[in-house]
Amino acid sequence: MKYTPLAAAAMLLTSCGTLPEPFYGNPGPTAARLAIPPPPVLIVPTPTGAMLSDDAAKLYAGDLATALVAADVPSVAKPADKADWQIITTAHLSNGSVIPHYQITGPDGKTYGSQDGAPVDQAGWANGTPDTLNQAATNDAATLAKLLAAVNASVQQSNPNSLENRPPRLFVAGVSGAPGDGDNALSLDMTRDLPKLGIELVDKPAQADFVINGVVKTKPDANNQILVEIDWMIHDSNNRKIGQVTQLHDLNPSDISPYWGDVAAAAATEGAGGIHEAVQNATLKKPSTSK
Repeated sequence: MKYTPLAAAAMLLTSCGTLPEPFYGNPGPTAARLAIPPPPVLIVPTPTGAMLSDDAAKLYAGDLATALVAADVPSVAKPADKADWQIITTAHLSNGSVIPHYQITGPDGKTYGSQDGAPVDQAGWANGTPDTLNQAATNDAATLAKLLAAVNASVQQSNPNSLENRPPRLFVAGVSGAPGDGDNALSLDMTRDLPKLGIELVDKPAQADFVINGVVKTKPDANNQILVEIDWMIHDSNNRKIGQVTQLHDLNPSDISPYWGDVAAAAATEGAGGIHEAVQNATLKKPSTSK
């Protein structure tokens, strides 16, 4: 059977044939999605120079943080610490409208990007009308998300130690829950496959950018088969879960007991592809196109 490359965002893998390739094939219709982790949280402090009352400024900070979250930018409305990335909001008048202005500031105090928002009704803004403030935040969130993505990419690309500029380092913590020799076989095959994808393996978790561990679950299924679920969990160096690759397949008990053999090899190869994509998503790298 010809190997079919993994789809970009679908990680629930089903069979299209018999051993030794039970985990190869196109993702099924109920494919699980790859969990993509949040970047560092952006802090939205209450603006002090935005032509708003204290109560209205607090309300706007909350609206903006909520709108940014909806635009896939993890954000929290609260006072910023020195170590935080934050968005500072000011405002000015132009042609009878209020123009919000946003400035992205890093932990080093430098400005990394800025832009004006859409014009806002002057009376509604000055009066702190909730609908006006909420609509202004919603209108500006999408363009701010693009600005933040550009800022993040620029910062990563300029850092020689960034994952943008070197291979990711992974530690395979092992596999648990598999019958027979599955724990050892899956772990061993995974350590053989990941380096083929340009991933550097390390011997200790402290040396790794990402830690991988596998969990196997089995339960009786129809026709005297076993439903095997393999979950590969990927965590970053801060122990945040950045992705999960899930594989499901019906197998005969003799396929995985006492030895996994070719089943482990096929599962690890397919799982490694999903892990590779999760790491690329986490480091904002575009996956290379394979033919």
